[in-house]
Amino acid sequence: MALQPLSVSPARGLSPASLRDPAWHQRVTWAVVGLVLLWPTLVLTEFKPWVLVEPGSLAPTLRFLGDFLPPKLDPAFLSMVAIETWRTVAMATAGLVLALLLAVPLALLSVRSLSVSALSGRMAVWPAALRQVVRWTLVLLRSVPELIWALVFVRVVGLGPTAGVLAIALTYGGMLGKVYAEILDSGETHATSSLLRNGSGRLQAFLYGLLPQNGAELTSYTVYRWECAIRSSAVLGFVGAGGLGQQMDASMKMFNGSEVATMLLVFMALVWLADRVSAWLRKGLG
Repeated sequence: MALQPLSVSPARGLSPASLRDPAWHQRVTWAVVGLVLLWPTLVLTEFKPWVLVEPGSLAPTLRFLGDFLPPKLDPAFLSMVAIETWRTVAMATAGLVLALLLAVPLALLSVRSLSVSALSGRMAVWPAALRQVVRWTLVLLRSVPELIWALVFVRVVGLGPTAGVLAIALTYGGMLGKVYAEILDSGETHATSSLLRNGSGRLQAFLYGLLPQNGAELTSYTVYRWECAIRSSAVLGFVGAGGLGQQMDASMKMFNGSEVATMLLVFMALVWLADRVSAWLRKGLG
């Protein structure tokens, strides 16, 4: 016996108005509000993308891009690029290590779950004041971009990677400290509270209570920040902080497109490699 296909007839008795999206008024309203708010920002920033295709801008741009081919592959130049690339990675790594030395103690001081006085429910005045001062310090450190810190340290210590290392250390110290404190505070604190109530010190409570539960997340974020530091270290070179960015800036000022093309390719390969290493480490931690 052959089975007859089922046919679904449209619902009867439903008016077109009942089939409309009940929230379409709200969606249209918010879309209009977004456009109204976006327009003044575009005007304020003088956003004029059509300038890129004007003859006065397009011709020099195409001429400069045409100089990218072929990339410069001289052995002496490639050797210099390799050295500067290694210096860029070293600057990012050293800056992140210094940032960790700054972020870890500040994060531990600002974590509420490690406060003995907070076990009774309300933190004492002096610990609360210290915690607030530490949080303000982290806000100050991360609110100043590493590019600004690099400009300051270039004036203090001169041109070179030292300025870049210090700039990454301060900005990333604030970022890491804030995120570390949020991760530790948002985790399960029962084991930590039990250790503190039974006479353990704050360091022991952190090592045996908070760290085992949040270690993977902390390490994953640290690896991600190392990947970001490599990108930042190249940008810092444009203000004299050394590394691959400084050499790229010099080549761009000399309108040497072939050298710029080679360094761009190397930098893209470096970022790709850092991304792969970061993903591999995060996968291993997961």
